[in-house]
Amino acid sequence: MNAYLEYLTEIKSRAAQGLAPKPIDDGGLVGEIITIIRDAGSEHRADALKFFIYNTLPGTTSAAGVKADFLKQIVLGEAVVPEITPAFALELLSHMKGGPSIRVLLDIALGDDAAIAREAGEVLKTQVFLYDADMFRLRDAYKAGNAVAKDVLDSYAKAEFFTKLPDVDDEIKVVTFVAAEGDISTDLLSPGNQAHSRSDRELHGQCMISPEAQQEILALQKKHPDARVMMIAEKGTMGVGSSRMSGVNNVALWTGKQSSPYVPFVNFAPIVAGTNGISPIFATTVDVTGGIGLNLKNWVKKTGEDGKPILNNDGNPVLEQKYAVDTGTVLKIDTKGKKLRDEAGNELVDIGAAFTPQKREFMKAGSSYAIVFGKKLQTFAAETLGVEATPVFAPNKEISIEGQGLTAVEKIFNRNAVGVTPGKVLHAGSDVRVKVNIVGSQDTTGLMTAQELEAMAATVISPLVDGAYQSGCHTASVWDKKAQANIPKLMSFMNNFGLITARDPKGVYHSMTDVIHKVLNDITVDDWAIIIGGDSHTRMSKGVAFGADSGTVALALATGEATMPIPQSVKVTFKGSMQPHMDFRDVVHATQAQMLKQCGDNVFQGRIIEVHIGTLLADQAFTFTDWTAEMKAKASICISQDETLIESLEIAKARIQIMIEKGMENAAGTLRGLIAKADARIAEIRSGAKPALAPDANAKYFAEVVVDLDIIDEPMIADPDVNNADVSKRYTHDTIRPISYYGATKKVDLGFVGSCMVHKGDMKIVAQMLKNLEKANGKVEFKAPLVVAAPTYNIIDELKAEGDWDVLQRYSGFEFNDDAPKNTARTEYENILYLERPGCNLCMGNQEKAAKGDTVLATSTRLFQGRVVEDSAEKKGESLLASTPVVVLSAILGRTPSAEEYKDAVEGIDLTKFAPPKGAAVGGASVHY
Repeated sequence: MNAYLEYLTEIKSRAAQGLAPKPIDDGGLVGEIITIIRDAGSEHRADALKFFIYNTLPGTTSAAGVKADFLKQIVLGEAVVPEITPAFALELLSHMKGGPSIRVLLDIALGDDAAIAREAGEVLKTQVFLYDADMFRLRDAYKAGNAVAKDVLDSYAKAEFFTKLPDVDDEIKVVTFVAAEGDISTDLLSPGNQAHSRSDRELHGQCMISPEAQQEILALQKKHPDARVMMIAEKGTMGVGSSRMSGVNNVALWTGKQSSPYVPFVNFAPIVAGTNGISPIFATTVDVTGGIGLNLKNWVKKTGEDGKPILNNDGNPVLEQKYAVDTGTVLKIDTKGKKLRDEAGNELVDIGAAFTPQKREFMKAGSSYAIVFGKKLQTFAAETLGVEATPVFAPNKEISIEGQGLTAVEKIFNRNAVGVTPGKVLHAGSDVRVKVNIVGSQDTTGLMTAQELEAMAATVISPLVDGAYQSGCHTASVWDKKAQANIPKLMSFMNNFGLITARDPKGVYHSMTDVIHKVLNDITVDDWAIIIGGDSHTRMSKGVAFGADSGTVALALATGEATMPIPQSVKVTFKGSMQPHMDFRDVVHATQAQMLKQCGDNVFQGRIIEVHIGTLLADQAFTFTDWTAEMKAKASICISQDETLIESLEIAKARIQIMIEKGMENAAGTLRGLIAKADARIAEIRSGAKPALAPDANAKYFAEVVVDLDIIDEPMIADPDVNNADVSKRYTHDTIRPISYYGATKKVDLGFVGSCMVHKGDMKIVAQMLKNLEKANGKVEFKAPLVVAAPTYNIIDELKAEGDWDVLQRYSGFEFNDDAPKNTARTEYENILYLERPGCNLCMGNQEKAAKGDTVLATSTRLFQGRVVEDSAEKKGESLLASTPVVVLSAILGRTPSAEEYKDAVEGIDLTKFAPPKGAAVGGASVHY
């Protein structure tokens, strides 16, 4: 009774916070609950029954295993519980999704009692989360003449698990709730500083937006009981910045529908919308839950008589409202006609893009991966029976344009496509299943990914995946009680599942907190690879990488596949030459600014940026591909030259070898396998059999942007523009300003060099600047704190070997100590240099933060309100983004430098060199609408 009594104590503690009992995942606790249920005289029996029926997590949790076995006893009459009849026990099994419940249903369906077997078979027909071992049991039983097995396989071949589900309603009545004006980052829906609670869905739900907003949603639901609440980003895009499953889970918890009466706090089918639609990475997450994401287009650019947009005094287009979506507005989603209508039925906007055949399937099934599993199950059943699978699902959308070449992303998708017409060449707009080569799980979403894997009954990584990594970087800064409780459990689960893990559950190798994107960039050893990662900055400079929610990551780990449309591409090339005093980060910012000037709109949004940047090694090129998340691109592909790619692969091999030497290899030999794949790829390039990935000369792009390096003469800063009169313009990444804009007068309260945007060269720049400034001024004094966090331990090791770490140590007032890590987050900073542990640090915003109201200059990627720095009562917090030398100099000066001060400070320093690849296409900017 110890576990049960402890659970009761926890229930009292949660009740004091207004929370229900925590869903149970522990098999030992369920065992004690069953003992109580068997005791007719127990005072705890009524509660124990409720916990068993309504509060035990499904899937492959140990709790689900114990629950399934007891339900089996009830179905077979081996145990009698008056409140749970055999029929009810089968119903409960049907809601447990897979794993132990499928094993039990197969045991019964293939058993000797014909009547009970048929009943279990009927339940099996509704299930989709079957794995090879489960399907093989059915196949073997069928071949042995088992009638129930044949009946179940017949049903699977017809996909009755899908066809018998209710169709999507022809009309869905909604009432609007404007969550915010301007772009809505997923931080608003699921704040990074609450990452520790994401796997506790009810608790985490309390952090969405604000308590006042939550109460307003409840009031709308009470006032409009026949309508669904539709959450809106007015004058902006919904879900920018990250995919964040927890954000969608929170929206679903407050506005969606309950998935099962027997599974608490798991809701689905949220409805979200934005004036400019849904961020591509967030849209994928909405699909995972069978939700609806609408592009409202309710504000449009006002045009003059010449047809051109009218600009305001700030040079921004003037917007005019086509129709209102103020909170409390009742609208109708016509899913059949694919129109959004007002309450009277008048058409407001076409919403066909939200109701493609594939998306309607996700809505009907309640999730995208139920469709993935269902298709696999149907195919297996049809092949086993030797029949044609009944056409049920929308066919792959296969677009092939005669005589048109392929972009880089089209080539990668054609190479990795699964289940498409043999020999057919696919172009952008095709919607296909693809093989996934590399998968990354990060630590603040990893617990949710583990939950998703348990829910879909997965127990081991798919053999199709070349390599997968579980990071510890997002919780690296502070080893607090939350991290101590969550991270070891996560690492143990993922290690057992088959991933390479940052921490060794057995404690053999040193814990690594390397930034996940840097590790994924190293273990990606094929420029034709597809990478899926649980973070929006999964943007490798080899292959094509997509940031994804925890559910999509789980699906990729379990099946080795993902389903998505082939995106359109925007080609980015360069001309001219870099000034010697400019850093490559300035080129990245200038790309955004020049694109907006050339094209008017952000043509990167929702598309692939194909950047022809082949003279930079993978580490340096990653600075560009990483930033494409902030450009709102779906992904990025780096077109490299042969010799550059070979050198990058050799570096990757060396770093993978270091991982092996540290003891991170697993029983499957994943890391050794990656080195072998790198060797094979290098051999292909050198032999000429398969050169570095490049598009066809006659490929077609949505737009082509040419970046002029000659006109980049001073450092560029991405500014959140927190006081812009137009709220929708704040916290975007479209305000790029030269350093001279600030007139060497903008006060800087803190500098941060770190996150995935920096590489070894940045650390060396910090050391060199300190030496130069000391030489020029006699000593270096910081007028603002400077926080420096190297991305990886490898980089620190290399800096130590080359003498740069000694320089950094000499100037630092704090250096991390892995033997005694910080257990509380820093709230106050001195004007010194802080050498922090490798990891995300301030960029993540879930542990360390700048002081409220600070103006921070950072190499980070995040401009979001409240992420790196929160507002104070007196002043808005600002996180301005710049190159490493600008950040270092600003921390020393306590203000932004003048262009002249900057040039003096970097003289003689080897900044990142870049020149346009020889033979690169140049051409003018053009847009194809």
